[in-house]
Amino acid sequence: MEWRDQGILLSARPYGETGAILEMFTPEHGRHAGVMRGGASRKMAPILQAGAQLDLHWSARLEDHLGTFKAEPMRSRTASAMASRLSLAGLNTVTALLRFCLPERQAYPALYARTETLLDLLPEIALWPLAYLQWEMALLDEMGFGLDLSCCAVTGAVEDLAYVSPRTGRAVSAAGAGDWAARLLPLPPIMLGQGRAPDAEIAAGLRVTGHFLMQNLAPQIAQKPLPEARARFIQRFERGLVAD
Repeated sequence: MEWRDQGILLSARPYGETGAILEMFTPEHGRHAGVMRGGASRKMAPILQAGAQLDLHWSARLEDHLGTFKAEPMRSRTASAMASRLSLAGLNTVTALLRFCLPERQAYPALYARTETLLDLLPEIALWPLAYLQWEMALLDEMGFGLDLSCCAVTGAVEDLAYVSPRTGRAVSAAGAGDWAARLLPLPPIMLGQGRAPDAEIAAGLRVTGHFLMQNLAPQIAQKPLPEARARFIQRFERGLVAD
């Protein structure tokens, strides 16, 4: 068995004396692991950093075997991630969430394309937080926990959407919320694609997506808490709001 693809490196851990087990996210083969001989060498260490784009050849005697990778570098994102502490925290969050959420060897080509675009935006500090919020919304959707913000779940109205039901993930208008407003999650306009993208609204949006990642996705997908990397990223982003 063998295939060729490209992929984003999610992690690399030592294997034997000189090898490494690479965990990749690929467009056609999903989250896929394999052994790379010499992957722990000094030559390869600078290349095999999280977020790196690699050209891959995977082979194994049987399809369900771990198999081996041959990999050539296509694009490094190390410099982009080191542009700021927020960028580094963001990269770590993306790779950690993908390892946490994705089933092995199941393709998610649309999510892969979004992830590649997101990581290429790492140096754009002003653009990245909004792109990351949109990526989390796409991740929820791909995993089967997408939000329905198209209309009010109570009245059917498409205007004045102000809340999200913490149970169903559906939008609720201010009129439809009534006495239940205090029990609903505030819906920032930026999640509807409306207006500009102030950081405070992005932070509010991340609290919404975080609720569904923690309460819906984590218990049903992995049955364990979300990776701590996300909490560290959110804390760093919100500290920036206070500093501003």
